[in-house]
Amino acid sequence: MAEEEPLLPDAPPPAPPPAERWRDGAAFWLLGLCNNLPYVVMLSAARDLLQPPTARPGQPPGSNGSAFDCNPQSTGAVLLADILPTLLIKLAAPFVIHLLPYNSRVVAAALCAWGSFGLVAAAAGSALSLGGVVLASAASGLGEVTFLGLASQYPRYFFLLGPPPCPTALPHGGGLTAGERWQVAKAALPQAAPLAVVYFAEYFINQGLLELLYFPDAALTHNEQYRWYQLIYQGGVFLARSSVRCLRCRRVGLLALLQVLNAALLLAAVPGRFLPGFGAACALVLGEGLVGGGAYGSGFSNVAEQAAPWGRALAVAVAALGDTVGVALAGGAAVGIHRLFCGA
Repeated sequence: MAEEEPLLPDAPPPAPPPAERWRDGAAFWLLGLCNNLPYVVMLSAARDLLQPPTARPGQPPGSNGSAFDCNPQSTGAVLLADILPTLLIKLAAPFVIHLLPYNSRVVAAALCAWGSFGLVAAAAGSALSLGGVVLASAASGLGEVTFLGLASQYPRYFFLLGPPPCPTALPHGGGLTAGERWQVAKAALPQAAPLAVVYFAEYFINQGLLELLYFPDAALTHNEQYRWYQLIYQGGVFLARSSVRCLRCRRVGLLALLQVLNAALLLAAVPGRFLPGFGAACALVLGEGLVGGGAYGSGFSNVAEQAAPWGRALAVAVAALGDTVGVALAGGAAVGIHRLFCGA
């Protein structure tokens, strides 16, 4: 009887039985949902977190009396608090993350997430609230680099987590020379760069423009309109990311162009006030979420497919850094656009 041929380092992992595929898919779905929850909640409640407890007579809480019903601070401040810790984690991840066991990373992310909600709930002012947002960011960043790196070692599934199907392909990050790391990173840049553009445009919309895109004649208050924008955006993202097996884009740069055009249209709509109403703005926000979710799912699928198993986790970490850089730049731009329109 011939000996079984050993699995080559660059060979794809064997597909597990159907029952295991469903279990693994359900596990990653739950992990992603829980990991994104604190990050999303903080951004969706950004206007509420930044409002002072009192206001001058005749003004809604937090308004400075401008035509845009501005808060004293831009919601971009919440975005910066929610992304800068994530950015630092992702910058360090390709070099040190392999030193931490997966179990320790998951426990640390969970503790940060729980702490973020507790701190925000107990906060009496925006400074302490932003501290809770920072904890949420740390949880999201650590969880994302952990779960994306681990997910890249599994075959495609659709919908609780066992060991990777190929132990030799487990993302370790160690044992690679500086030259090998650079080759892996360089190969991931064609996906990371358009992801950065997509996420800059969409978070400039979310935290820079949507707080200014206010319709006084609508039945909803300003804060309620802002929350609905965020909910509709996240719904579009969820739908697009969940459909990546059916609708996948090989050229993420096309999605980046669409998102930039969407941002330009909404930027013109803030001072121009040419949108017919709140519903039209919601339709544009839904499209923004679909484009952003599609770019994320397609970009990471492309990276995982193109990278060799031994460098896949590092390639995913580099691509994840791209979208985070875009979000961080969007936070600074959002603060600037708030000062331009609100004079504060």
